[in-house]
Amino acid sequence: MLGERKILQQHLRRTWGALALVTLAAASMARAVPNGEPTVEDLKARLAAANVGDKPHFCVQIAQRQLAEADKQYAAAEVAKGKAALVDVVAYSELARDYAIQSHRYEKQAEIAIRTMTRKLTAMLHLASHDDEAPVRAAIDRLQVARDDLLKAMFPKGAK
Repeated sequence: MLGERKILQQHLRRTWGALALVTLAAASMARAVPNGEPTVEDLKARLAAANVGDKPHFCVQIAQRQLAEADKQYAAAEVAKGKAALVDVVAYSELARDYAIQSHRYEKQAEIAIRTMTRKLTAMLHLASHDDEAPVRAAIDRLQVARDDLLKAMFPKGAK
């Protein structure tokens, strides 16, 4: 009788241990699967509801998503759709700059993101046809101005 009880206790420990491992593995796998990226419209809604300090982050995300869309459209020779996405890239990058300077938050991250987007646009410029270069060049120029403004805000001359 005593031997059966020990065997039953060992069996229960193994079963509960295995169950705990299975539950832990299932929980970690559930966290590893992304819930789905928010859409540009979702990000725009969050932007409208966010406080000033959080707005640069949402603006940068929107600009990055629209840049990916513009790149995809230019690659598919859908230049009109690509130009529309470029307008959003520039507009939301400039908003990110404005909100970052206003709140003194997320300035460095916004500058880095805008620099990265400028490099991506430069790569797109090399792949675009001669007729389609003008909007990409204009976007690069405006992003460079936004980046310069952020650098001036972070490192003002003569301030010590």
